[in-house]
Amino acid sequence: MAVESPARTAQALLRAQRPIERICYLIGAALMASGVVHLAVFAVDGGPFLGPVSWRKPVTFGLSFGLTLISVTWVASYLQLPERMRNWLLGIFAVDSVVEVAGITLQAWRKVPSHLNTETPFNAAVAFSLAFGGLVLVLVLGLLAVTALGGRIDGPPSMRLALRAGFALLAAGLAAGIAMIARGEVLIKSGHRTEGYDSAGFLKLFHGVTLHAVLVLPLLAWLLARTSRTEEQRTTLVARAAGLYVAVAVVALAVSLIRM
Repeated sequence: MAVESPARTAQALLRAQRPIERICYLIGAALMASGVVHLAVFAVDGGPFLGPVSWRKPVTFGLSFGLTLISVTWVASYLQLPERMRNWLLGIFAVDSVVEVAGITLQAWRKVPSHLNTETPFNAAVAFSLAFGGLVLVLVLGLLAVTALGGRIDGPPSMRLALRAGFALLAAGLAAGIAMIARGEVLIKSGHRTEGYDSAGFLKLFHGVTLHAVLVLPLLAWLLARTSRTEEQRTTLVARAAGLYVAVAVVALAVSLIRM
């Protein structure tokens, strides 16, 4: 089996991209650049890097949302979707990612918490937009996950396995995000605002690990397809990697629960 050169592979990928995919890749790159810029801001401005009011949030959310948008756009290219539905789902996801990162970044510059903050009408409006954006995120990614888990995938068995495992882990990460928001809301509404801010992110390690499985596992399958291994060997390696990823996620969940 001939191995493609990186340059030829890159050219083929660029030609195969749909217009909506190019737009999403550019937006994802811009969000990641925002995260890097705010890391530089933290280096200059200083202050705490952890907690509800810190530069960590625009850094991590910019990098994470940018990478997730790029990842989801790429893996969605393997899913059998009507083009109009694909355009709508990716377009909504891109806009939602921008709104989420923009709201978090705005509140970081204002030196106030972004999530669960209802102390003023403006802060409540930002918090509501972030919560609504989170719901939209869950719906869009949920639809893509249902498509992947339902078997509507263009690709060899190794890629199909990688996509299904990646989206299943992604769904677990989304569930963790919902659980964190719910915990924060319960604590704040019961009069424990500070504790709500401090402990709402109790599953963030598990959340972060599982969200990016949708990139790591398909990327592994894509790289293996460019080697001389047989498809059976590639599928076996992807299955082992998926099992290892699940084990890492379980450890991350255990650590998160122990630290509660």
